[in-house]
Amino acid sequence: MREVDIYDFDKTLVPFDSGTAFVLFCSARYPWILPMLPVTGFLCLLGTLKLISWTTFKKVCFSFMRFIPRERAIKAFWDKNESRAFKWFKERKRESVVISASPDFLLEEAQKRLGFDVLICSRHDKRTGRIIGKNCRGEEKVRRFYETLGNGVRVADVYSDSVDHDKPIFSLATGKCYHIVDGIKNEFDFKDKYKE
Repeated sequence: MREVDIYDFDKTLVPFDSGTAFVLFCSARYPWILPMLPVTGFLCLLGTLKLISWTTFKKVCFSFMRFIPRERAIKAFWDKNESRAFKWFKERKRESVVISASPDFLLEEAQKRLGFDVLICSRHDKRTGRIIGKNCRGEEKVRRFYETLGNGVRVADVYSDSVDHDKPIFSLATGKCYHIVDGIKNEFDFKDKYKE
């Protein structure tokens, strides 16, 4: 049976939220998108307060993509940030599946550079930046995992920075669960953590 490890991406394999970091990077490099940021910030606040869904937020968040040289910006972003990936990820022994809410246009370049085997993330229109379908978060991560890999896969270990949001993918682990804090792997028992 095929055996894989699941990894979240943001604050798990790298010490930052890649979507937020990319918006800030582009704001500094392409100042003509700055007038769009107050709307994005306001919608982010509404998402944090759960007044709108994160999927709704992501319909607008990356709308600046049509006004910048997309491929050049993404490559420049990873040229600057690739070395910040946590070194322990290079020591992996099994097939690696990265599941993230971050946009595909950003993580596809990270996949090429960091060499993870499978990428499952939020899909976006590469031209407009608008999200396509649901944000890949919570239970959607599990649904997309099975949609992509089918049922004939055994999940060994799961790694994530968020025990709150990633309980659904932690529940798939037949091996170990790791909570990543500041790049450090902290093993925990699923049943103890979630009192099941």
